Amino acid sequence: MYNGVNVGRTNCLSARTPARGGARLSHSQMLNAGPPPAPGDIPDVGSVDARAATENFVVAARLLPGRFRRDLVALYGYARLVDELGDAVDGDRNAWLDWAEGELDAAVAGRARHPVFVRLGATLGRGIDPQPCYDLLEANRLDQVVQRYETFDDLLGYCRLSANPVGRLVLGALGLDDPGRVARSDAVCTALQLVEHWQDLAEDARAGRRYVPAEDLERFGVDEDELTAAPASSRLRALVSFECDRARRLLVEGAPLVATVPGMARLAVAGFVGGGLAALRAVAAAGFDVTAGAPVARPAARAVATLEALSGRIR
Repeated sequence: MYNGVNVGRTNCLSARTPARGGARLSHSQMLNAGPPPAPGDIPDVGSVDARAATENFVVAARLLPGRFRRDLVALYGYARLVDELGDAVDGDRNAWLDWAEGELDAAVAGRARHPVFVRLGATLGRGIDPQPCYDLLEANRLDQVVQRYETFDDLLGYCRLSANPVGRLVLGALGLDDPGRVARSDAVCTALQLVEHWQDLAEDARAGRRYVPAEDLERFGVDEDELTAAPASSRLRALVSFECDRARRLLVEGAPLVATVPGMARLAVAGFVGGGLAALRAVAAAGFDVTAGAPVARPAARAVATLEALSGRIR
């Protein structure tokens, strides 16, 4: 299923070849070795949590009982830290990601040192599959070398590493990670990632990143220079409309997940689905012109879309 990006699922406690080469560690060495030294000043748990505090994922987690809330905050704190190491820190980001992988190995073995990984280790110790945590690391490694995507399948491969693991971790924490729910979750998470890419299309292009596939640029006759030229050309608007329709179809495919989730977690999942739907409507309301900035849905619009998700009326 990993189209475009060739990624195999591995057992995270099996011996793995280090990303930068070197000797392969045995299983016992990985269990007994401490994490490697950090290549610089490490973001502390307080700063990671502060950055995450207002994001939808953490706000939604407040709806859940205490243990689930703590587990989800631990998982999201890890995801947020890894994103920061891969996108925002100074210095050699690959070295930082290597450090994070060492800490993750240690967390799985119950030997982590950094508080974000200590907290993560306690959560993973409740039987949650750690593979999605490694997938998030690989997504950030990919970001260091890939700034362009040639096909939609390539982009989907990236989403399988950068977006779907978050949903899989959430389902694992809730004890709901059966194959049917995972498939629905993957569709929702990929859709949300795509929506974000299309909202931020111009901003990303100015930063040298182009997520819209080259095959689609060619199909609609759009030059890369048009991605940042305001107002958007009719060709670019048609392209953004096409990409948003793809994201919407994935969101509709995954929306039945909401009805399968019990308790207050259902409201949290509906909030994610509704948030994606509201964002797509905001882009449409802007005439599919994202060159002046990301169109953002109003809170009332998100609430209405969340109610639609709860009632199963997303079509």
